[in-house]
Amino acid sequence: MRSFLYVPGNRPQMLASALRRGADAIIVDLEDAVPPAEKDAARAAVATWLADQQPDAPIFVRVNVGDRGVDDARAVVAPAVRGLVVAKASPDQLSAVTAVLDDLDPAGAVSLVPLLETPQAILAAAAMAHAPRVARLQIGEADLAAELGVALGEDERELLFVRSAVVLASAAAGLDPPAAAVTTDFRDLDALRRTTLALKRLGFRGRACIHPAQLPVVHDVFTPTPAEVAEARDLIARFAAAGGGVCLDARGRMVDQAVVRDARRVLALAVGETAGNRLSRPGSGPIL
Repeated sequence: MRSFLYVPGNRPQMLASALRRGADAIIVDLEDAVPPAEKDAARAAVATWLADQQPDAPIFVRVNVGDRGVDDARAVVAPAVRGLVVAKASPDQLSAVTAVLDDLDPAGAVSLVPLLETPQAILAAAAMAHAPRVARLQIGEADLAAELGVALGEDERELLFVRSAVVLASAAAGLDPPAAAVTTDFRDLDALRRTTLALKRLGFRGRACIHPAQLPVVHDVFTPTPAEVAEARDLIARFAAAGGGVCLDARGRMVDQAVVRDARRVLALAVGETAGNRLSRPGSGPIL
C-alpha cells in the first residue's frame, strides 16, 4: 500500500465518500481528529458505518490511548476492518488491544499498526515490531517532535536517526517497510514530493496523507516506473538462469539474493498498481 488517507470518524459525509478518494487504504480516525466530547458518538457512528462495508475494503481504524482505545477496538472490529492503528503505542497498550482482538478475531484477520509518537515508543520499536499481529510500524512525527523539542529544518535531518531506527526495526522483524508520516501542509505539493522521495531513499514504502490532493504525488513516488519494472524483471530472469546463485546485471554489477528480493518487491508494487489496487481516483474535496 502506497497511501493511507486519514478520515475523521466524526464526519459522516467524509466517511461516505472516503473509499472513493483514491487512496490505497483509509484510516478512520477516532483519536486526534475527534474532539473529546464527540468521541463516544464517533465510535458508535464508525461501528455502524463499518457494518455496511465490504470485507475486502482496505480500512484501518486509529483507536485512542488507554482504556478508551481498548473500548474502541472492541466496538469497531468488523469483517471490513483490515487493521487497527494504535495511537501513542506502547507495549502495554498493544497487549491490551491484542487481548481484545484475540477474543473477537481468533483467526487473526485484523492486524495492528503501532503509531510511534513518544521517545519511549521509539526505543521500544524493535520489541513492538515483534509483537503479535503487528504488520507495519508508523511514526507520529508531530507529537514526537514536540516531545523531543526539535524543530524540523528543510532537510528534516533532525528526525533522521528516528526514521532509520524504525526502518531497521521493521526489517529486523520481517515486517513490511514502514509508511511515512503525514505532512500537514497539504497545499505544498512540491515539498511533499521532495520529502517523500527522501523518505523512500531511507526505506519507507508508502505515506499517510490528510488530504486527497496529496495522493497523486505519493502514488507517483512509490509506483515503480516502466524502466524500474523492466530492470527488476531482467534481474530476476538473470538470477533464475544462474540457478539462484550470484550473477551479473545488465551493467556488469554483481547481483545476489538481497538485490533480487528488492526486485521482487518492485514487481509486486507494479502488479498491485496494474490490478487496480487503488480505490477510485482522488477527489478534490478536503478530508480535514
